[in-house]
Amino acid sequence: MFHFLFKIVGLFVLALAVVLAVLDITKSITASEMILTSLASSWVAISEKSLESTHELVLTWSHPYVWDPVLLNLLKLPSWLIFFLVAMILLKFGQRRENPYGRFSGR
Repeated sequence: MFHFLFKIVGLFVLALAVVLAVLDITKSITASEMILTSLASSWVAISEKSLESTHELVLTWSHPYVWDPVLLNLLKLPSWLIFFLVAMILLKFGQRRENPYGRFSGR
């Protein structure tokens, strides 16, 4: 059950990563220079208030160093890269384990 759920969500996140990559490629072609949209700018474009509330939540429940060096550096990365990595992790969790005894074992 959970393998199927991880695979479906992973494929949707992978599709989102591809769409974001195509948008960055299109912007780069039209501007004749490399343009990479960061996760922070994508998040602000969708909902700036949720980014601010996430900032407050992280500062409330964890050490301030979690926000400043760790999460801010992640937010500077291209959005398609973050979603691609999340999709690969979800698809890896959605993969069924191989039979350790082999394909033709009696077990």
